[in-house]
Amino acid sequence: MIIINKKENCCGCSACYNICPNDAIIMEEDELGFKYPKVDEKKCVNCNLCENVCPILNQRIKETRPKAYLCINKNLDIRLNSSSGGVFSALAEEILNREGIVFGATFDNNFEVIHTYIENKDEISKLQGSKYVQSDIKKTYLETKKYLEQDRYVLYTGTPCQIEGLQSFLGKEYSKLYTQDIICHGVPSRKIWREYLKKMTNNNVEVIKNINFRNKKTSWENFSMQINSDTNRYNKSHNKDLFMRAFLQNLILRDSCYNCKFKKYNRNSDITLADFWGISKIDNSFNDHKGVSLVIINNDKGRELLEKIKKQCIIKEVDLDNAIKYNKSFIKSVEQNKNRNEFFKNVDSKNIKVLIKKYTYSQGLIRKLIRKCINKIK
Repeated sequence: MIIINKKENCCGCSACYNICPNDAIIMEEDELGFKYPKVDEKKCVNCNLCENVCPILNQRIKETRPKAYLCINKNLDIRLNSSSGGVFSALAEEILNREGIVFGATFDNNFEVIHTYIENKDEISKLQGSKYVQSDIKKTYLETKKYLEQDRYVLYTGTPCQIEGLQSFLGKEYSKLYTQDIICHGVPSRKIWREYLKKMTNNNVEVIKNINFRNKKTSWENFSMQINSDTNRYNKSHNKDLFMRAFLQNLILRDSCYNCKFKKYNRNSDITLADFWGISKIDNSFNDHKGVSLVIINNDKGRELLEKIKKQCIIKEVDLDNAIKYNKSFIKSVEQNKNRNEFFKNVDSKNIKVLIKKYTYSQGLIRKLIRKCINKIK
């Protein structure tokens, strides 16, 4: 029986929930807005499958040396609608061309983030773009196994812990399964996301039409949060939007993210995708401010899939160590914001906007203070 004594030892991957043969486990949201397994002891038969598939309790280590590439989708429209260089869309299209299935994160009707699957190219846009909220995996591991046993190709995308959760759940290799994770900063609270949306829509009076965490109208580097409702259009830089400030300043992340067990060179995924931060220092000729992907190939299956999309993309091999110099979240967990506990202690009694402003800093203000200090020195 799986028991979570310390919250930092559960990443919320839902492998235990998916494996339970008696449906004795549910994923229950705690007071901070993160889901953890809860066991119904009356249904539990002590088979220990839940413990056996936990990727934190059963960590898997591979000894491969990955290779890194910069990558840009040649289709500008796809790239502009993607978080970085548009590589995910090319990978998804390749699998769908094989009559396969692609799993990834999307919004449901209430703009909660969930995992789902698509079967045709017209649906790729549903899974495009970053969603900075922990995704509800639901029963997608079971669905993945079903399609693999039907001998269909599957591309499963997610955070590193979700990919390792899937692999632990499956328990064996499948030749037609491809996995793609990301360089993950950490996953924010679903509760804070809901509270933020309430404030953004006047307590849900306005009806949201679409949300884009990474609008690139200004530039890829200075992306903005965009929320369109039936009566309002909101667009604010990630440095000024309050949810993004709380996320990027590590105020609202899951406990396990501050000591992530899945940040490592030797990933178990086939491919790792990320923004290629630092591209201007490595090869500025590729930076047109519309987005560049960092693609890390972890094994032969990843190399084979990258080879298949080379006609759709501009691809150039780069030095891995140089690339991750500007993407430290590849191997290093973020530090917990010193105000996190105080923030969550007050979140039910105080205005969420006021709280985030209180416990985060404005980068614009920091820049003003730096300029003021420089002027005084001069």
